[in-house]
Amino acid sequence: MAEAQNIPAGSTTAGAIAVAAESTVATRMSAPPSFDVADFPVPHGREEEWRFTPLARLKGLHDGTAVANGTMKAQIDAPEGVTVESVERDDERIGKAGTPVDRVAAQAFSSFAKATVVTVPKETVLAEPIRVALHGEGGTTFGHTVFDIKPFAEAIIVIDHTGDGVRAANVDILVGDGAKVTFVSVQDWDDTAVHTSQHNALIGRDASFKSVVVTFGGDLVRLHPRVTYAGPGGEAEMLGLYFTDAGQHQEHRLLVTHDAPHCKSNVVYKGALQGQDAHAVWIGDVLIEKSAEGTDTYEMNRNLVLTDGARVDSVPNLEIETGEIVGAGHASATGRFDDEQLFYLQARGIPADEARRLVVRGFFAELVQQIGVADIEERLIAKIEAELAAAV
Repeated sequence: MAEAQNIPAGSTTAGAIAVAAESTVATRMSAPPSFDVADFPVPHGREEEWRFTPLARLKGLHDGTAVANGTMKAQIDAPEGVTVESVERDDERIGKAGTPVDRVAAQAFSSFAKATVVTVPKETVLAEPIRVALHGEGGTTFGHTVFDIKPFAEAIIVIDHTGDGVRAANVDILVGDGAKVTFVSVQDWDDTAVHTSQHNALIGRDASFKSVVVTFGGDLVRLHPRVTYAGPGGEAEMLGLYFTDAGQHQEHRLLVTHDAPHCKSNVVYKGALQGQDAHAVWIGDVLIEKSAEGTDTYEMNRNLVLTDGARVDSVPNLEIETGEIVGAGHASATGRFDDEQLFYLQARGIPADEARRLVVRGFFAELVQQIGVADIEERLIAKIEAELAAAV
C-alpha cells in the first residue's frame, strides 16, 4: 500500500509538523459550531467539509427541506441500576459534550421532539452492555441521545441501526472522571437508507473512552465522531471499520481536540471497498492546543480496494500548537491485495478466492476483536463473510 502524509510517532517539536494558521480546523469549516441551524449557510458542495459529499443524496437534510415525517422504532435494554429518561431540550445535559459543527447536525438538534438520557450511576460497573436498537420504518426522523456515565463507572454501550429511512441525530457521551466507557455504533441499514450523525465525547480526568464505529449498510452514511477532554490524564481510542459496496457513499470525519495536558489518543480506521462507484471518505483531524502539554497521539487510516471502480479519499490532518508533547503522528494507506500474502497462501494449496477472503478477514480482525461484545463480534464477522462471498 502507498503511504501518504506519514509522520512517525515519537518525540517531536511543533516546528517539525505544525500547520500554518490559515489551515487550522476552525478555518476549514464554513461556520463556527452552533446549536442554531440559521447560523450555517446552506452548503453547495464547494465547502471544505462538504466537497466529498453528494448533497443530492442527503434527501433535504442539508437545506431545510427534510421534515420529520418518519417512524423510528427504538428499544433500549438497560442493565439494573441504569436510568433512562425522556427529557426536554432545556435539560442541562443536552449539548454539554459538544456543539453541532455543520448544518445537518444543527438541523437535527433543532428538530428533535424529546431527547433520551441514559445514566450510569457513580462507581457502577455494568456486567452487561447498554443496548439501543434503532430500526427505521421509512420517512425522516431526528434524534438526540445522551449517555451520562458518572465518575468511576464502567459501561459498554451499543447502538445498532437497521431498517430504512432518513436519519439525522446527535449522540453525546459524558465520561466522568475515572470512568471507563466503550461506545459501539453499528450502521447496518438497508441499502436505501440515509444516516448522518455527530458523536460528541467529553472525557473526564483520568477517564478512558473507546469508540468503535462499524459501517456496512446505507445509501449514504456520514458520521462525525469527536472527542474533547474535560481534564488531564484522559485517554481516547477511536476505532472504525467500513465495508463499502457498489454505489454506496460512506464518510467518516473525525476530530480529536487535545485541550488538556497529559492526555492520549489513538485512531485506527480500516475500510474495504468493492463495486462500481463505491466511495469511502475518511477525514482525521487531530488538534493539539497550546494548553495540551504532554500529549501522545497517533491516527491511521488503511483502505483495501477489492475491485475496479471504487474510490477512496483519505485525509489525515495533524495540527500542533505546543512543542511540549510526547509524540504525534499520522498515516494513510490505500492499496490492493498484498501479492506476497496471496502467493504465500496459494503456495500452501489455498485457492485464490479463499486466500483473498483470508487476507480481508485478517485485515479487519484486530478491530472486530476489540469490541468486547461476543454476539456483536460474531455478527460482524458473518457480515464481512457475506460481503466477501458476494464479490471476492
